[in-house]
Amino acid sequence: MPITAKYLKAFAMVALVTSPLLLTGCGGTSVSRVDAGQEIALTDRWNATDSRLVSEEMIDDMLSFPWVQRWRQENPDRARQPTVIVLGVRNRSHEHIQVDTFVNDLRRAMIRSGRVDFVAGGDVRDAIREERSDQEFNARSGTAAELAQETGANFALSGSIDSWVDQLDGKRVTNYQVDLKLIDIQTNREVWAGQKRLQKFQERSKFGF
Repeated sequence: MPITAKYLKAFAMVALVTSPLLLTGCGGTSVSRVDAGQEIALTDRWNATDSRLVSEEMIDDMLSFPWVQRWRQENPDRARQPTVIVLGVRNRSHEHIQVDTFVNDLRRAMIRSGRVDFVAGGDVRDAIREERSDQEFNARSGTAAELAQETGANFALSGSIDSWVDQLDGKRVTNYQVDLKLIDIQTNREVWAGQKRLQKFQERSKFGF
C-alpha cells in the first residue's frame, strides 16, 4: 500500500509531539557543585555535618572541664600544653559510619582550639617511626630526624557511636549516641566523659515520592 502525503504528514506530527517527551525521559543525571559546609540530608543516616558538629561540640565540652587547668598547675615547668592521643572510636551503630572521618574531625577541633597538643597514633605513628629509622641510615648528616625524641601523650581519647531505630506507619526516628572519654595515661584516671545524642525524623510521602 503506497504511503500518501497524508500519512507522511500525520507521522511527522506524531514525531514532533513525542520527541520532547523522549528527550525528557532520557535526560540523564545532573550534577552541580555545592558548598561543602552546606548540609544536604537525603536520608536520616549519619552524615558529614553530624560528624563535624558532634566533634566540635564534644571537644568544646571536653576543654571546659578542669583537667586542663589542673594539668598546668601540676606541671608548671613544662612549656608545652597537655598532649592528647586518639586511641579510637568504635562504631556500634546499625549502619556503616566512616569512623576515620569522625576521628579526623575530633583531631581538627582539638588542634584548632589551641589549648592542647595532639600526637599521632596507630598506623600514622608507625609510618613516621619507620621514616625516622630510614633517615637514620640514609639521610645526610644533620638533616635526619633524631630517634627517641617523640612527644609522649599525657591523655588518651576513645569512645563509641551507638544507634537505635523506632519506626511505625512510614515514620521513622533514628537516634545516635556518641560517648567519649579522656583518660590520664599516667594515673589511669578518667578526667572527662562526654555524651552527645542526635535524633532524626524521617517520614515517607503518602504518594510514594
